[in-house]
Amino acid sequence: MTRRNRTGLVAIVLACTTVLAACAAGVRNTPHALNAAPPDASLGPGDAFEVTVYEEKELSGKYRVADDGQINFPLIGLISVAGQGPNEVARQLEAALRDKGVLRSPSVSVFVTDYASKRISVVGAVAHAGSFPITTGMTVVQALSLAGGLTPLASPNETIVTRRNVGKKLERYTVPVRLVTEGRQDDFALQAGDIVFVPERVF
Repeated sequence: MTRRNRTGLVAIVLACTTVLAACAAGVRNTPHALNAAPPDASLGPGDAFEVTVYEEKELSGKYRVADDGQINFPLIGLISVAGQGPNEVARQLEAALRDKGVLRSPSVSVFVTDYASKRISVVGAVAHAGSFPITTGMTVVQALSLAGGLTPLASPNETIVTRRNVGKKLERYTVPVRLVTEGRQDDFALQAGDIVFVPERVF
C-alpha cells in the first residue's frame, strides 16, 4: 500500500470516527435522554410516604401530609415537610430526634409512595380523559391505562407529552406508544404537570 493510500485510509477512518461520535452525541437529544432530568420530588398536602428509622420499628411508619403541610411524628410532634424532598425530610427528622434526646445517632430514610399533590393530565383519544395523581416512576403507558386505554380511533405512535421545563419553557416529546407496548421502544417516565395527548388517526 502506498503512502498516499495509507493516508487516505487514515482520513476515512478518522472521518467515520467523527461521524459515529456525532451520532452518539445526538442520542443525548432524544426524548428519553432528556427525560432523565430529575423530577420535582418536593412534598405537598396529600402526599404519602414511609419513614424508616434504623433499628427503631416503633418510630418507623407511614405518613400523609396534612393540608397545612405537616405530619405528627411520634415523640417529636408536628413537623412541617411541605416543599421538601424525601432526603430533606429524613435529615430534618434525624435532627429533631437528636435535639429532643430521643436517639443519639438516628439514621432515617424516607420513601414517597404517593404524590397526590402532583398530577398529570391525559387527553385526546382515550376512554376517560382527565387529571390523575402521579405515582413514583409513572410512565406514559401507565397513565394511558389509568385513562381507560385508547379508543379505536387513536393514533398511539403519535402520542405527545407536553412539559414545562425548569425555565418555564414548553417542551414536546413524541412517544411511540405502540412500539413501547410491543417492547421495541423504552417507555417514557412522566413528571408532575405533564400533559399526555393522544391524537386520532387521519383517514
